[in-house]
Amino acid sequence: MIPGQFKHLIRVASVTGRMPERDVMLLWLTHTTGIRVTELAMLEVDDVLYPSGAIKPEVYLRADITKGCRPRNVYLTHARCLAALDAWLAVRLQRRWGFSGADEYRGLRPGSKLVMTHKGQAFELAFKHRQLDGGPMA
Repeated sequence: MIPGQFKHLIRVASVTGRMPERDVMLLWLTHTTGIRVTELAMLEVDDVLYPSGAIKPEVYLRADITKGCRPRNVYLTHARCLAALDAWLAVRLQRRWGFSGADEYRGLRPGSKLVMTHKGQAFELAFKHRQLDGGPMA
């Protein structure tokens, strides 16, 4: 993807959809860190925030959420990615999704999923089951 295409994608995502802040954050995170969609869906607030509420510059991806079950790190260093993450966390606080009321983790529950649906629920992975011409697989 060339830079102009990504800029266009960000512009479109920021003015369309039910959750533009979330969508822009997802695009920046996947584009700047190389994190996979399934890994992103499994991230929790305490994976990306320190108890003080500051964003971690290095995020440790646990083996149980990575492809191949091998832990790895991703780095949150791009200014626009950080701004998009801040904007998304502000939306969550405004809507009180995963709100704990504590001072730590910006008032969010540390174990709550980072990415949520437009209804405030955690993203869930949907699996498609393959069917053969002769019927369902056994």
